[in-house]
Amino acid sequence: MVTTYTCENGLRIVSEHIPHFRSVAVGVFVKAGSRDESPEENGITHFIEHMLFKGTEKRTAKQIAREFDRIGGDINAYTSKEYTCYYAKVLDHHAELAVQVIADMFFNSKMDPVEIDKERQVVLEEISMTEDMADDDVHEQLWKVMYPHHSIGAPILGTAETLPRFTREKIAEFMDRFYTPKNTVVSVAGNITPQLIKLIEALFGSFTKKESKKIYVLPDFSAGYSYKNKETEQGHLCLGYPGMSLTDPDIYNLSVLNNLLGGSMSSRLFQEIREERGLAYSIYSYHSAYSDHGTLAIYGGTADEQMPELQEVILQLLKTMRIQGLGTEEVLDSKEQLKGNLMLGLESTSSRMSRNGKQELMLGKHQDYDEIISLIDAVSIEKVESLMDLISGQPAISIIRSKEASS
Repeated sequence: MVTTYTCENGLRIVSEHIPHFRSVAVGVFVKAGSRDESPEENGITHFIEHMLFKGTEKRTAKQIAREFDRIGGDINAYTSKEYTCYYAKVLDHHAELAVQVIADMFFNSKMDPVEIDKERQVVLEEISMTEDMADDDVHEQLWKVMYPHHSIGAPILGTAETLPRFTREKIAEFMDRFYTPKNTVVSVAGNITPQLIKLIEALFGSFTKKESKKIYVLPDFSAGYSYKNKETEQGHLCLGYPGMSLTDPDIYNLSVLNNLLGGSMSSRLFQEIREERGLAYSIYSYHSAYSDHGTLAIYGGTADEQMPELQEVILQLLKTMRIQGLGTEEVLDSKEQLKGNLMLGLESTSSRMSRNGKQELMLGKHQDYDEIISLIDAVSIEKVESLMDLISGQPAISIIRSKEASS
């Protein structure tokens, strides 16, 4: 059972006791992502994520790493467009140590100017690595096309132009705005103890910062076009369409539609493009849902000379789906697959911790597994087909091809 406790300072602790597991996963979720950045701050949320690993008053960066290596645990973090997460997974008898180290990083990171300068170069290398990987870069370019005038379309990593602006003072000012108690959730799952929850409350439940109300401006979707030349062995194509927010009542209907479209090996895209035509090795679709909007995207990679055919086949397949509709059996199969994926995720303390933390942070509520299964079961072919309009308009398009093929 998932339990939520709100500390006196407004921070929430979400716990799920799973006594038959021997591990504990803990995550600190902060509602601060690249969407919260001004153009001049682009990338600072991700940069802060890096800096929290660079040493505290008590521990050097090396000591933080050794704390987990010597107990066989893992510690990491990631930044998304709407939140940041710092997480660890350890054996249950090391859980208190994991919480203590994460709390030390969260509250006592030194933000040494020398380390800030060094980390700028590290992030620059990360940006370069992403740009070198065309199958990643094509998605990044798609977001810029879809939301050219909104922070949600900006790169999470930032740019070479914005990184030099991240000083110790700028970092502190950003953290004062967003790293606040009511903006933070600590999620823990596994073989937890009452003592562990008390420790989390003692470490996280008393800090105070001025809370500021967050006002999001709804991003306008743009059906634009991006074309990029790059030294690559393969062409890469992304198509983007408007999707749904996390709270949309039709979100599970869209999940089934995405699954049918390109979310599995039996999907329309996979079967037609890879199995029937041999046009691509990698072909799939995915839906990204956020607090007030979402995006449905399709990706395919193929030989440069086959790129026009790949795009035409995808668009024709979407048209056929809209005109001919769906089959009852494939909708039922898609629902069963979604339920299977959900239940298989229950076997990991990390996935339970992550799911609980994100639900509390982004939705402020928790749906139990029986409720979600019921919502998936309630999906009907008529409801799924009613969403076909989402893929009927002009898409945003991002293409990366080799210089040789485009010349």
